[in-house]
Amino acid sequence: MNRRHFTAFATLAPLVGFWPGAQAATEPVVLVLGDSLSAEYGLRRGSGWVALLSAQLAQERRALRVVNASVSGDTTSGGRSRLPALLAQHRPAVLVLELGGNDALRGLPLEMTRANLAAMARAGREAGARVLLLGMEMPPNYGARYAADFRRVFTDVARQEATGLVPFFLRGVADGPNPVALFQADRIHPNEQAQAQMRDNVWPELRKLLPRR
Repeated sequence: MNRRHFTAFATLAPLVGFWPGAQAATEPVVLVLGDSLSAEYGLRRGSGWVALLSAQLAQERRALRVVNASVSGDTTSGGRSRLPALLAQHRPAVLVLELGGNDALRGLPLEMTRANLAAMARAGREAGARVLLLGMEMPPNYGARYAADFRRVFTDVARQEATGLVPFFLRGVADGPNPVALFQADRIHPNEQAQAQMRDNVWPELRKLLPRR
C-alpha cells in the first residue's frame, strides 16, 4: 500500500469501523420505543423528554447510551413489528415501551393492545433487556368503564410479564391544575414546558432497572 492509499485508508477507516482495533460503542443502551409523545412531535429537536433523560444520565456520569426509536402515530402493532430488528441492532440493557395511546384513539380492541404489549415485553426480556412500561390513561369523555379497562391493560401486562411500570406517563401534565398550559394547540401533544415533568415521571422507575455503575 503506497503512502497515498495509506493516507486515504487512515482517513476513512475510523468513520466506517474498519481501522484495526476499532470497536463499536460499548455503552449499555436504553432503547425507547414509543409514539409521538416520545418522538418530539411539534417540538424543537433535542427538547423532548427522551433527550432530557439522555442529558440527565450524562450529568450523573452514567455510561449509558439512549436510543430513541419512537415514531409519531405508531401503534402497539407497529412497535411489535419493528422491535425484533431494533433488539438485534442495539441489544439494549433496558427497553422502555411507550405505546398504546394511538390504539385507543383509533378504537382498536384492548385485547390486541394487551397482546402486543405483552409480546414486546417478552421479546425484550428474551433479548436480555429489563423492560419498563409507560402507562397511559384516556380522557373522561371516553367513558369511565373504557378508561378503567384501558388503564388495566398496562397494570395487567406489567404484572404478568414482570416489567417495571410508570402508572401514568402524563401525570402532572394531563391531570395537573392547568393542563391547557402544558399542551400544544392540538390539545393532544404535550409542549416543551411539559417535557421535564414527563422525564421526571419515568426516572424513578427507570433508575431501578439501570445496570449498576
